[in-house]
Amino acid sequence: MKLLYHREEHFRSGNVVKDVVIGMADGLTVPFALAAGITGAINAVHLVLTAGVAEIVAGAIAMGLGGYLAARSEAEHYYSELRREEYEIRHLPRIEEREIADIFAEYGLTEAEVAPVIAGLKRRPEAWRDFMMRFELGLEAPDPRRALQSALTIALSYVAGGAIPLAPYALLDDAALALLWSAGVTLSALAVFGFVKGHFTGVKRWKSALQTVLVGGLAAGSAYALAGLLT
Repeated sequence: MKLLYHREEHFRSGNVVKDVVIGMADGLTVPFALAAGITGAINAVHLVLTAGVAEIVAGAIAMGLGGYLAARSEAEHYYSELRREEYEIRHLPRIEEREIADIFAEYGLTEAEVAPVIAGLKRRPEAWRDFMMRFELGLEAPDPRRALQSALTIALSYVAGGAIPLAPYALLDDAALALLWSAGVTLSALAVFGFVKGHFTGVKRWKSALQTVLVGGLAAGSAYALAGLLT
């Protein structure tokens, strides 16, 4: 008898993609807008580079720290809820049993059909706790390495993104010409980034690319126009 093996493929790197998106999107947009704004005020390549590098360093640190604190907060929230569920299972089991029945009722199961499940979970307090964490609260156990990985991923993505709009200023002596090249390579990079992001997030790829380009272009154009008005 031939046995068929079915393996479901699911994308399991959502957190990494999210961190790359956060870091890369800001890394491409903010230094690009800063460079455009400074170029609109003064034609000095060295000033653009100095300000741009300083912004990338500061932005990478700030964004990475923000990612670290966000991941730590998520972990602290999870373990706080974990302790609460353990307390309720020990001291308020009837209420917890009712909550299990309510969860399955949403799927059309009767109390009689759910009773064996409740009995099984009552024999396994840790499984009961994990069931409530996942299906009542929608919380998954956090990766203990998540905070540091998030910080590094966001920071490095920010640096990688920020290097793209500044590259023409490092290669050319004229700031106005460098701005044109910076706009070209940055908007192209934003389009590619948006296209790839759409692939991973499920959004239509060309729609995601267009949205990303519009946001980056609007930010840089606004900074350039404002600098021109103030000088």
